[in-house]
Amino acid sequence: MFAIDPVTVLLSIVSILFLAHVYNKRQDKYKNFPPGPKPWPIIGNMLSIDMKRPHETFIELSKTYGPVIGVQIGLKKVVVLCGYDTLKDALINHAEQFADRAVAPIIRKSQMENGIIFSNGENWKVMRRFTLSTLRDYGMGKRTLEDKIIEEAECLVQTIKSHGGKPFDNQTIINAAVANIIVSILLSHRFEYEDPILQKLMTLVNENVKLIGAPIVKLYNSFPFLVGLLPGSHKKVCANRLQFHDFVRATFTEQRKVLDVNDQRNLVDAFLAKQQEGTPESTLYYHDDNLTTLVSNLFFAGMETTSTTLRWGLLFMIKYPNIQKKVQDEIQKVLDTAQPRVEHRKQMPYTDAVIHEILRCSDVTPGSVVRATSQDVKFRGYFIPKGTTVIPVLYTSLRDELYFEKPNEFYPEHFLDSKGNFKKNDAFIPFAIGKRICAGETLAKMELFLFFTKLLQHFTFQAPPGAVLNLTPDPGFTNTPFPHELCAISRT
Repeated sequence: MFAIDPVTVLLSIVSILFLAHVYNKRQDKYKNFPPGPKPWPIIGNMLSIDMKRPHETFIELSKTYGPVIGVQIGLKKVVVLCGYDTLKDALINHAEQFADRAVAPIIRKSQMENGIIFSNGENWKVMRRFTLSTLRDYGMGKRTLEDKIIEEAECLVQTIKSHGGKPFDNQTIINAAVANIIVSILLSHRFEYEDPILQKLMTLVNENVKLIGAPIVKLYNSFPFLVGLLPGSHKKVCANRLQFHDFVRATFTEQRKVLDVNDQRNLVDAFLAKQQEGTPESTLYYHDDNLTTLVSNLFFAGMETTSTTLRWGLLFMIKYPNIQKKVQDEIQKVLDTAQPRVEHRKQMPYTDAVIHEILRCSDVTPGSVVRATSQDVKFRGYFIPKGTTVIPVLYTSLRDELYFEKPNEFYPEHFLDSKGNFKKNDAFIPFAIGKRICAGETLAKMELFLFFTKLLQHFTFQAPPGAVLNLTPDPGFTNTPFPHELCAISRT
Protein backbone atom coordinates (compact mmCIF):
# COMPACT_ATOMS: atom_id res chain seq x y z
CA MET A 1 0.00 0.00 0.00
CA PHE A 2 1.15 3.49 -0.88
CA ALA A 3 1.08 6.04 1.91
CA ILE A 4 -1.13 9.03 1.17
CA ASP A 5 0.53 12.34 1.78
CA PRO A 6 -1.87 14.52 3.85
CA VAL A 7 -0.56 17.65 2.08
CA THR A 8 -1.38 16.15 -1.35
CA VAL A 9 -4.87 15.24 -0.15
CA LEU A 10 -5.41 18.73 1.22
CA LEU A 11 -4.19 20.39 -1.99
CA SER A 12 -6.41 18.11 -4.07
CA ILE A 13 -9.47 18.97 -1.95
CA VAL A 14 -8.72 22.69 -2.13
CA SER A 15 -8.23 22.48 -5.92
CA ILE A 16 -11.51 20.63 -6.41
CA LEU A 17 -13.39 23.07 -4.20
CA PHE A 18 -11.84 26.02 -6.04
CA LEU A 19 -12.78 24.63 -9.47
CA ALA A 20 -16.29 23.89 -8.24
CA HIS A 21 -16.56 27.43 -6.90
CA VAL A 22 -15.39 28.90 -10.22
CA TYR A 23 -17.82 26.69 -12.13
CA ASN A 24 -20.74 27.65 -9.87
CA LYS A 25 -19.86 31.34 -10.12
CA ARG A 26 -19.76 31.01 -13.90
CA GLN A 27 -23.13 29.25 -13.89
CA ASP A 28 -24.59 32.00 -11.69
CA LYS A 29 -23.16 34.67 -14.01
CA TYR A 30 -24.84 33.10 -17.03
CA LYS A 31 -28.11 32.22 -15.34
CA ASN A 32 -30.98 33.08 -17.70
CA PHE A 33 -28.52 33.45 -20.59
CA PRO A 34 -30.11 33.19 -24.07
CA PRO A 35 -30.83 29.60 -25.15
CA GLY A 36 -28.63 27.66 -27.53
CA PRO A 37 -27.01 24.31 -28.25
CA LYS A 38 -25.27 22.52 -25.41
CA PRO A 39 -21.53 23.25 -25.50
CA TRP A 40 -18.72 20.74 -25.18
CA PRO A 41 -16.12 21.34 -22.47
CA ILE A 42 -13.33 23.70 -23.49
CA ILE A 43 -14.22 23.89 -27.21
CA GLY A 44 -17.85 24.92 -26.69
CA ASN A 45 -19.91 24.79 -29.91
CA MET A 46 -16.96 25.20 -32.28
CA LEU A 47 -17.49 21.79 -33.92
CA SER A 48 -21.13 22.53 -34.76
CA ILE A 49 -20.58 26.02 -36.21
CA ASP A 50 -19.46 26.44 -39.83
CA MET A 51 -16.48 28.65 -39.02
CA LYS A 52 -16.15 29.76 -42.67
CA ARG A 53 -19.80 30.78 -42.97
CA PRO A 54 -21.00 31.07 -39.35
CA HIS A 55 -24.02 33.19 -40.31
CA GLU A 56 -25.51 30.16 -42.07
CA THR A 57 -25.23 28.12 -38.86
CA PHE A 58 -26.77 30.97 -36.86
CA ILE A 59 -29.74 31.11 -39.23
CA GLU A 60 -30.39 27.40 -38.65
CA LEU A 61 -29.99 27.81 -34.89
CA SER A 62 -32.48 30.70 -34.88
CA LYS A 63 -35.14 28.34 -36.23
CA THR A 64 -34.80 26.28 -33.05
CA TYR A 65 -33.84 28.82 -30.38
CA GLY A 66 -35.33 32.07 -31.67
CA PRO A 67 -33.70 35.37 -32.72
CA VAL A 68 -31.55 35.72 -29.55
CA ILE A 69 -29.15 32.78 -29.28
CA GLY A 70 -26.48 31.87 -26.76
CA VAL A 71 -23.49 29.91 -28.08
CA GLN A 72 -20.03 29.15 -26.73
CA ILE A 73 -16.94 29.56 -28.93
CA GLY A 74 -14.02 28.03 -27.11
CA LEU A 75 -14.38 29.19 -23.51
CA LYS A 76 -16.21 32.38 -24.46
CA LYS A 77 -19.95 32.89 -24.20
CA VAL A 78 -21.39 34.70 -27.21
CA VAL A 79 -24.83 36.14 -27.99
CA VAL A 80 -26.07 36.03 -31.59
CA LEU A 81 -28.80 38.41 -32.77
CA CYS A 82 -30.91 37.57 -35.85
CA GLY A 83 -33.56 39.46 -37.80
CA TYR A 84 -34.15 43.17 -38.29
CA ASP A 85 -36.57 43.64 -35.38
CA THR A 86 -34.10 42.07 -32.94
CA LEU A 87 -31.15 44.03 -34.32
CA LYS A 88 -33.09 47.28 -34.10
CA ASP A 89 -34.19 46.51 -30.54
CA ALA A 90 -30.59 45.86 -29.47
CA LEU A 91 -28.64 48.45 -31.46
CA ILE A 92 -31.18 51.31 -31.34
CA ASN A 93 -33.42 50.78 -28.32
CA HIS A 94 -30.53 49.48 -26.16
CA ALA A 95 -27.82 51.41 -27.95
CA GLU A 96 -25.67 52.22 -24.91
CA GLN A 97 -25.66 48.66 -23.60
CA PHE A 98 -24.56 47.22 -26.97
CA ALA A 99 -22.17 50.03 -27.94
CA ASP A 100 -18.83 48.43 -27.15
CA ARG A 101 -16.62 46.58 -29.60
CA ALA A 102 -15.40 43.06 -28.85
CA VAL A 103 -11.68 42.99 -29.62
CA ALA A 104 -10.30 39.64 -30.75
CA PRO A 105 -6.79 38.68 -29.58
CA ILE A 106 -5.48 38.82 -33.18
CA ILE A 107 -6.51 42.50 -33.30
CA ARG A 108 -5.44 43.41 -29.79
CA LYS A 109 -1.97 41.99 -30.36
CA SER A 110 -1.04 44.60 -32.98
CA GLN A 111 -3.13 47.69 -32.40
CA MET A 112 -4.03 47.71 -28.69
CA GLU A 113 -7.58 49.03 -29.22
CA ASN A 114 -6.46 52.29 -30.83
CA GLY A 115 -8.11 53.93 -33.84
CA ILE A 116 -11.84 53.85 -34.50
CA ILE A 117 -12.99 50.36 -35.51
CA PHE A 118 -11.84 48.37 -32.47
CA SER A 119 -11.57 51.03 -29.78
CA ASN A 120 -13.97 51.57 -26.90
CA GLY A 121 -14.94 54.14 -24.30
CA GLU A 122 -13.77 57.73 -24.47
CA ASN A 123 -11.00 56.93 -26.95
CA TRP A 124 -13.57 55.65 -29.44
CA LYS A 125 -15.82 58.67 -28.90
CA VAL A 126 -12.96 61.12 -29.50
CA MET A 127 -11.65 59.28 -32.56
CA ARG A 128 -15.12 58.90 -34.08
CA ARG A 129 -15.93 62.58 -33.49
CA PHE A 130 -12.63 63.62 -35.08
CA THR A 131 -13.11 61.24 -38.01
CA LEU A 132 -16.64 62.38 -38.85
CA SER A 133 -15.83 66.09 -38.63
CA THR A 134 -12.61 65.71 -40.62
CA LEU A 135 -14.22 63.57 -43.33
CA ARG A 136 -16.81 66.33 -43.74
CA ASP A 137 -14.12 69.01 -43.79
CA TYR A 138 -12.22 67.21 -46.54
CA GLY A 139 -15.12 66.60 -48.81
CA MET A 140 -17.45 63.79 -47.70
CA GLY A 141 -20.76 64.72 -49.31
CA LYS A 142 -19.28 67.79 -51.00
CA ARG A 143 -18.66 68.75 -54.61
CA THR A 144 -14.87 68.77 -54.24
CA LEU A 145 -14.76 65.09 -53.33
CA GLU A 146 -17.38 64.29 -55.95
CA ASP A 147 -15.05 65.78 -58.57
CA LYS A 148 -12.20 63.54 -57.35
CA ILE A 149 -14.39 60.45 -57.62
CA ILE A 150 -15.46 61.45 -61.13
CA GLU A 151 -11.83 61.93 -62.19
CA GLU A 152 -10.90 58.55 -60.71
CA ALA A 153 -13.86 56.89 -62.41
CA GLU A 154 -12.61 58.25 -65.74
CA CYS A 155 -9.14 56.80 -65.06
CA LEU A 156 -10.76 53.46 -64.28
CA VAL A 157 -12.77 53.59 -67.53
CA GLN A 158 -9.64 54.27 -69.58
CA THR A 159 -7.78 51.42 -67.88
CA ILE A 160 -10.63 49.00 -68.60
CA LYS A 161 -10.78 50.17 -72.24
CA SER A 162 -7.13 49.25 -72.62
CA HIS A 163 -8.13 45.57 -72.37
CA GLY A 164 -10.07 45.91 -75.63
CA GLY A 165 -12.98 43.74 -74.55
CA LYS A 166 -10.72 40.78 -73.71
CA PRO A 167 -11.00 38.90 -70.38
CA PHE A 168 -9.26 40.49 -67.38
CA ASP A 169 -9.27 40.33 -63.57
CA ASN A 170 -10.72 43.58 -62.22
CA GLN A 171 -9.71 43.24 -58.56
CA THR A 172 -6.48 45.25 -58.62
CA ILE A 173 -7.72 48.19 -60.66
CA ILE A 174 -11.02 48.54 -58.80
CA ASN A 175 -9.20 48.26 -55.47
CA ALA A 176 -6.76 50.93 -56.64
CA ALA A 177 -9.44 53.30 -57.92
CA VAL A 178 -11.42 53.16 -54.68
CA ALA A 179 -8.27 53.31 -52.55
CA ASN A 180 -7.24 56.53 -54.27
CA ILE A 181 -10.37 58.25 -52.95
CA ILE A 182 -9.65 57.55 -49.29
CA VAL A 183 -5.92 58.23 -49.85
CA SER A 184 -6.80 61.68 -51.22
CA ILE A 185 -8.62 62.42 -47.95
CA LEU A 186 -5.91 60.94 -45.74
CA LEU A 187 -2.79 62.15 -47.55
CA SER A 188 -3.80 64.48 -50.44
CA HIS A 189 -2.22 61.98 -52.80
CA ARG A 190 -3.11 59.82 -55.78
CA PHE A 191 -1.29 56.65 -56.82
CA GLU A 192 -1.01 55.29 -60.33
CA TYR A 193 -2.58 51.84 -60.41
CA GLU A 194 0.80 50.18 -61.05
CA ASP A 195 2.60 52.07 -58.28
CA PRO A 196 4.52 49.48 -56.22
CA ILE A 197 3.67 51.24 -52.94
CA LEU A 198 -0.06 51.08 -53.62
CA GLN A 199 0.27 47.51 -54.87
CA LYS A 200 2.02 46.55 -51.63
CA LEU A 201 -0.56 48.25 -49.42
CA MET A 202 -3.44 46.59 -51.27
CA THR A 203 -1.74 43.20 -51.04
CA LEU A 204 -1.31 43.55 -47.28
CA VAL A 205 -5.00 44.44 -46.86
CA ASN A 206 -6.29 41.74 -49.22
CA GLU A 207 -4.12 39.07 -47.61
CA ASN A 208 -5.38 39.93 -44.14
CA VAL A 209 -9.00 39.96 -45.28
CA LYS A 210 -8.55 36.33 -46.29
CA LEU A 211 -6.23 35.25 -43.47
CA ILE A 212 -8.50 36.51 -40.69
CA GLY A 213 -11.09 34.00 -41.91
CA ALA A 214 -8.60 31.10 -41.69
CA PRO A 215 -9.36 28.31 -39.17
CA ILE A 216 -6.08 28.74 -37.29
CA VAL A 217 -6.75 32.46 -36.78
CA LYS A 218 -10.15 31.64 -35.30
CA LEU A 219 -8.50 29.05 -33.09
CA TYR A 220 -5.95 31.67 -32.04
CA ASN A 221 -8.77 34.02 -31.04
CA SER A 222 -10.23 31.28 -28.82
CA PHE A 223 -6.97 29.93 -27.41
CA PRO A 224 -4.30 32.63 -27.95
CA PHE A 225 -1.79 31.34 -25.39
CA LEU A 226 -1.77 27.85 -26.87
CA VAL A 227 -2.09 28.57 -30.60
CA GLY A 228 0.29 31.51 -30.30
CA LEU A 229 3.11 29.00 -29.81
CA LEU A 230 2.41 27.40 -33.19
CA PRO A 231 3.43 28.60 -36.67
CA GLY A 232 0.64 29.66 -39.01
CA SER A 233 -1.27 32.44 -40.73
CA HIS A 234 -2.09 34.12 -37.39
CA LYS A 235 1.53 35.28 -37.31
CA LYS A 236 1.28 36.51 -40.93
CA VAL A 237 -1.76 38.65 -40.02
CA CYS A 238 0.24 40.52 -37.39
CA ALA A 239 3.30 40.83 -39.63
CA ASN A 240 1.19 42.30 -42.45
CA ARG A 241 -0.47 44.79 -40.12
CA LEU A 242 2.88 45.91 -38.73
CA GLN A 243 4.20 46.45 -42.27
CA PHE A 244 1.19 48.63 -43.03
CA HIS A 245 1.70 50.53 -39.77
CA ASP A 246 5.35 51.15 -40.70
CA PHE A 247 4.25 52.81 -43.95
CA VAL A 248 1.74 55.00 -42.13
CA ARG A 249 4.26 56.08 -39.50
CA ALA A 250 6.89 56.92 -42.11
CA THR A 251 4.32 58.96 -44.03
CA PHE A 252 3.07 61.10 -41.16
CA THR A 253 6.61 61.55 -39.86
CA GLU A 254 7.45 63.25 -43.15
CA GLN A 255 4.23 65.28 -43.09
CA ARG A 256 5.00 66.47 -39.57
CA LYS A 257 8.22 68.09 -40.85
CA VAL A 258 6.31 70.39 -43.23
CA LEU A 259 3.11 70.81 -41.22
CA ASP A 260 1.47 74.23 -41.36
CA VAL A 261 -1.38 74.31 -38.86
CA ASN A 262 -2.87 77.25 -40.76
CA ASP A 263 -2.93 75.29 -44.02
CA GLN A 264 -4.11 71.79 -43.19
CA ARG A 265 -4.33 69.72 -46.36
CA ASN A 266 -5.77 66.39 -45.22
CA LEU A 267 -6.83 64.20 -42.31
CA VAL A 268 -3.27 63.44 -41.22
CA ASP A 269 -2.46 67.17 -41.09
CA ALA A 270 -5.62 67.77 -39.04
CA PHE A 271 -4.58 65.06 -36.56
CA LEU A 272 -1.01 66.39 -36.30
CA ALA A 273 -2.41 69.87 -35.68
CA LYS A 274 -4.53 68.46 -32.84
CA GLN A 275 -1.36 67.06 -31.26
CA GLN A 276 0.02 70.59 -30.99
CA GLU A 277 -2.96 72.08 -29.16
CA GLY A 278 -1.53 71.12 -25.78
CA THR A 279 -4.91 70.32 -24.22
CA PRO A 280 -5.54 67.31 -21.95
CA GLU A 281 -7.58 65.73 -24.76
CA SER A 282 -4.78 66.17 -27.31
CA THR A 283 -2.30 64.55 -24.93
CA LEU A 284 -4.56 61.64 -23.99
CA TYR A 285 -5.96 60.75 -27.39
CA TYR A 286 -4.07 62.44 -30.24
CA HIS A 287 -0.95 60.32 -29.97
CA ASP A 288 0.97 58.58 -32.75
CA ASP A 289 -0.41 55.10 -31.99
CA ASN A 290 -3.97 56.37 -32.45
CA LEU A 291 -3.01 58.11 -35.69
CA THR A 292 -1.30 54.99 -37.05
CA THR A 293 -4.27 52.76 -36.35
CA LEU A 294 -6.87 55.33 -37.43
CA VAL A 295 -5.26 55.80 -40.86
CA SER A 296 -4.95 52.02 -41.24
CA ASN A 297 -8.62 51.56 -40.24
CA LEU A 298 -9.82 54.17 -42.71
CA PHE A 299 -7.70 52.82 -45.56
CA PHE A 300 -9.01 49.31 -44.98
CA ALA A 301 -12.65 50.35 -44.59
CA GLY A 302 -12.45 52.92 -47.38
CA MET A 303 -10.99 50.49 -49.89
CA GLU A 304 -12.07 46.95 -49.09
CA THR A 305 -15.83 47.09 -48.62
CA THR A 306 -16.65 49.56 -51.42
CA SER A 307 -14.38 47.93 -54.02
CA THR A 308 -15.72 44.48 -53.10
CA THR A 309 -19.30 45.71 -53.47
CA LEU A 310 -18.49 47.17 -56.91
CA ARG A 311 -16.98 43.87 -58.02
CA TRP A 312 -20.10 42.03 -56.84
CA GLY A 313 -22.18 44.58 -58.74
CA LEU A 314 -20.49 43.78 -62.05
CA LEU A 315 -20.94 40.05 -61.44
CA PHE A 316 -24.66 40.55 -60.79
CA MET A 317 -24.93 42.55 -64.03
CA ILE A 318 -23.31 39.66 -65.91
CA LYS A 319 -25.68 37.20 -64.22
CA TYR A 320 -28.74 39.35 -65.00
CA PRO A 321 -28.19 41.00 -68.42
CA ASN A 322 -31.81 42.17 -68.55
CA ILE A 323 -31.24 44.21 -65.37
CA GLN A 324 -27.96 45.56 -66.78
CA LYS A 325 -29.87 46.65 -69.90
CA LYS A 326 -32.52 48.44 -67.83
CA VAL A 327 -29.84 50.35 -65.94
CA GLN A 328 -28.17 51.34 -69.20
CA ASP A 329 -31.51 52.45 -70.66
CA GLU A 330 -32.07 54.72 -67.64
CA ILE A 331 -28.53 56.09 -67.92
CA GLN A 332 -29.14 56.79 -71.61
CA LYS A 333 -32.44 58.51 -70.88
CA VAL A 334 -31.22 60.70 -68.01
CA LEU A 335 -27.56 61.27 -68.85
CA ASP A 336 -26.93 60.26 -72.46
CA THR A 337 -23.18 61.04 -72.60
CA ALA A 338 -23.16 63.57 -69.74
CA GLN A 339 -21.01 63.04 -66.66
CA PRO A 340 -22.84 61.18 -63.85
CA ARG A 341 -23.20 63.29 -60.70
CA VAL A 342 -24.72 62.61 -57.31
CA GLU A 343 -27.59 64.98 -58.11
CA HIS A 344 -28.68 62.58 -60.88
CA ARG A 345 -29.43 59.81 -58.38
CA LYS A 346 -32.93 61.16 -57.65
CA GLN A 347 -33.68 61.05 -61.36
CA MET A 348 -32.49 57.45 -61.66
CA PRO A 349 -34.64 55.36 -59.28
CA TYR A 350 -34.00 52.05 -61.06
CA THR A 351 -30.21 52.45 -60.96
CA ASP A 352 -30.43 53.48 -57.31
CA ALA A 353 -32.58 50.41 -56.55
CA VAL A 354 -30.09 48.13 -58.31
CA ILE A 355 -27.19 49.55 -56.28
CA HIS A 356 -29.16 48.99 -53.06
CA GLU A 357 -29.91 45.43 -54.15
CA ILE A 358 -26.21 44.86 -54.87
CA LEU A 359 -25.41 46.01 -51.33
CA ARG A 360 -28.16 43.77 -49.94
CA CYS A 361 -27.27 40.60 -51.85
CA SER A 362 -23.48 40.93 -51.73
CA ASP A 363 -23.71 41.32 -47.95
CA VAL A 364 -19.99 42.05 -47.68
CA THR A 365 -19.98 41.87 -43.86
CA PRO A 366 -22.64 39.23 -43.02
CA GLY A 367 -21.87 39.15 -39.30
CA SER A 368 -20.99 42.83 -39.01
CA VAL A 369 -18.02 43.70 -36.79
CA VAL A 370 -18.76 42.08 -33.46
CA ARG A 371 -20.02 44.08 -30.50
CA ALA A 372 -19.76 43.65 -26.74
CA THR A 373 -22.08 44.66 -23.93
CA SER A 374 -20.81 47.72 -22.08
CA GLN A 375 -22.82 46.80 -18.98
CA ASP A 376 -25.08 44.06 -17.65
CA VAL A 377 -28.25 44.10 -19.72
CA LYS A 378 -31.66 42.49 -19.59
CA PHE A 379 -32.71 41.96 -23.18
CA ARG A 380 -35.94 40.30 -24.31
CA GLY A 381 -36.24 38.39 -21.06
CA TYR A 382 -32.62 37.22 -20.96
CA PHE A 383 -29.67 38.34 -18.88
CA ILE A 384 -26.45 39.21 -20.77
CA PRO A 385 -23.46 40.06 -18.55
CA LYS A 386 -21.16 43.01 -19.16
CA GLY A 387 -18.36 42.23 -21.62
CA THR A 388 -20.25 39.50 -23.47
CA THR A 389 -19.39 39.27 -27.17
CA VAL A 390 -22.42 40.01 -29.36
CA ILE A 391 -22.70 39.11 -33.05
CA PRO A 392 -25.38 41.14 -34.90
CA VAL A 393 -25.96 39.03 -38.01
CA LEU A 394 -26.68 41.71 -40.61
CA TYR A 395 -27.28 38.96 -43.16
CA THR A 396 -30.50 38.02 -41.35
CA SER A 397 -31.79 41.57 -41.64
CA LEU A 398 -30.86 41.94 -45.30
CA ARG A 399 -32.61 38.61 -46.01
CA ASP A 400 -35.50 39.10 -43.59
CA GLU A 401 -38.61 37.67 -45.26
CA LEU A 402 -40.81 40.00 -43.21
CA TYR A 403 -39.29 42.97 -45.06
CA PHE A 404 -38.17 41.61 -48.43
CA GLU A 405 -40.57 39.93 -50.84
CA LYS A 406 -37.92 37.72 -52.43
CA PRO A 407 -35.11 37.70 -49.85
CA ASN A 408 -32.96 35.10 -51.59
CA GLU A 409 -33.22 36.55 -55.09
CA PHE A 410 -31.63 39.55 -56.79
CA TYR A 411 -34.75 41.69 -57.11
CA PRO A 412 -34.31 45.48 -57.46
CA GLU A 413 -38.07 45.90 -57.02
CA HIS A 414 -37.44 45.55 -53.29
CA PHE A 415 -36.58 49.25 -53.48
CA LEU A 416 -39.23 50.43 -55.97
CA ASP A 417 -42.89 51.27 -55.42
CA SER A 418 -45.69 50.41 -57.81
CA LYS A 419 -45.00 53.57 -59.84
CA GLY A 420 -41.29 52.86 -60.23
CA ASN A 421 -40.20 55.43 -57.65
CA PHE A 422 -37.41 54.61 -55.23
CA LYS A 423 -38.59 53.50 -51.78
CA LYS A 424 -36.61 52.90 -48.59
CA ASN A 425 -36.67 49.68 -46.62
CA ASP A 426 -36.03 49.76 -42.87
CA ALA A 427 -34.32 46.36 -42.88
CA PHE A 428 -31.69 47.56 -45.37
CA ILE A 429 -28.77 48.02 -42.95
CA PRO A 430 -25.54 46.99 -44.74
CA PHE A 431 -23.70 49.77 -42.87
CA ALA A 432 -25.13 48.59 -39.52
CA ILE A 433 -27.25 50.84 -37.28
CA GLY A 434 -26.94 52.57 -33.94
CA LYS A 435 -23.88 54.11 -32.35
CA ARG A 436 -21.45 51.94 -34.35
CA ILE A 437 -22.93 52.68 -37.78
CA CYS A 438 -20.21 52.97 -40.43
CA ALA A 439 -18.61 56.43 -40.34
CA GLY A 440 -18.00 56.30 -44.10
CA GLU A 441 -21.56 55.45 -45.17
CA THR A 442 -22.09 58.74 -47.04
CA LEU A 443 -18.76 58.42 -48.84
CA ALA A 444 -19.42 54.78 -49.79
CA LYS A 445 -22.85 55.57 -51.24
CA MET A 446 -21.41 58.44 -53.28
CA GLU A 447 -18.61 56.25 -54.63
CA LEU A 448 -20.90 53.35 -55.48
CA PHE A 449 -23.32 55.50 -57.45
CA LEU A 450 -20.67 57.43 -59.39
CA PHE A 451 -18.39 54.46 -60.17
CA PHE A 452 -21.21 52.04 -61.00
CA THR A 453 -23.10 54.49 -63.21
CA LYS A 454 -19.92 55.54 -65.02
CA LEU A 455 -18.93 51.93 -65.71
CA LEU A 456 -22.34 50.92 -67.06
CA GLN A 457 -22.49 54.10 -69.13
CA HIS A 458 -19.33 53.02 -70.95
CA PHE A 459 -19.42 49.21 -70.89
CA THR A 460 -21.58 46.13 -71.11
CA PHE A 461 -20.13 43.45 -68.88
CA GLN A 462 -20.09 39.80 -69.91
CA ALA A 463 -18.53 36.54 -68.77
CA PRO A 464 -15.61 35.27 -70.87
CA PRO A 465 -16.64 32.60 -73.42
CA GLY A 466 -17.13 29.25 -71.69
CA ALA A 467 -16.68 30.68 -68.18
CA VAL A 468 -18.93 29.45 -65.36
CA LEU A 469 -20.19 32.35 -63.26
CA ASN A 470 -19.59 31.78 -59.54
CA LEU A 471 -21.65 33.90 -57.16
CA THR A 472 -20.58 31.95 -54.06
CA PRO A 473 -18.68 34.24 -51.63
CA ASP A 474 -15.05 33.51 -50.84
CA PRO A 475 -15.24 33.79 -47.04
CA GLY A 476 -12.79 35.82 -45.00
CA PHE A 477 -13.18 38.89 -42.81
CA THR A 478 -15.46 40.07 -45.64
CA ASN A 479 -17.38 38.15 -48.31
CA THR A 480 -15.42 38.70 -51.52
CA PRO A 481 -15.95 37.13 -54.96
CA PHE A 482 -13.68 34.25 -55.86
CA PRO A 483 -10.94 35.24 -58.35
CA HIS A 484 -12.49 35.64 -61.79
CA GLU A 485 -12.17 37.38 -65.13
CA LEU A 486 -14.80 39.32 -67.06
CA CYS A 487 -15.13 41.11 -70.39
CA ALA A 488 -16.03 44.79 -70.69
CA ILE A 489 -17.51 45.55 -74.12
CA SER A 490 -17.24 49.26 -74.93
CA ARG A 491 -20.53 51.09 -75.61
CA THR A 492 -18.88 54.35 -76.72
